[in-house]
Amino acid sequence: MSEPIESTALEAQAAIAEEFAFFSDWTERYQYLIDLGRQLPAFPDERKTEENRVHGCQSMVWLIPSGDASKMHFDAASDSAIVSGLIALVLRVYSDRSAREIVDTEPSFIQDIGLAKHLSPTRSNGLAAMLVKLKAYAAATLG
Repeated sequence: MSEPIESTALEAQAAIAEEFAFFSDWTERYQYLIDLGRQLPAFPDERKTEENRVHGCQSMVWLIPSGDASKMHFDAASDSAIVSGLIALVLRVYSDRSAREIVDTEPSFIQDIGLAKHLSPTRSNGLAAMLVKLKAYAAATLG
């Protein structure tokens, strides 16, 4: 089954909230996150460079932008299973969108699915750092 491609970041966030609503507890939600992380495309080791690293994360996270202001694509990876799942959610909301939509979209799904309350402070900081870097890449293409 292939992932649905939502046409806007808001639709992607709504779909994520709907999917997480299926799970009755956080053990199941964490398992779902881990499963999502396993579905990330392969990320070649030679791209795991200091330049591509997101600082502020306890785990190792790499983020690489491509494209231009009309459509930006992001590749990302982590050495942590749960963080990889968070990356999968972030990419679903923000990758393959216009830079303007990326900059203008607040990550409401984090609050909507209760993630804000269930992530450790270090994971929350890492997620915030990844979003800041991703939005900075998008803002840079807007000039």
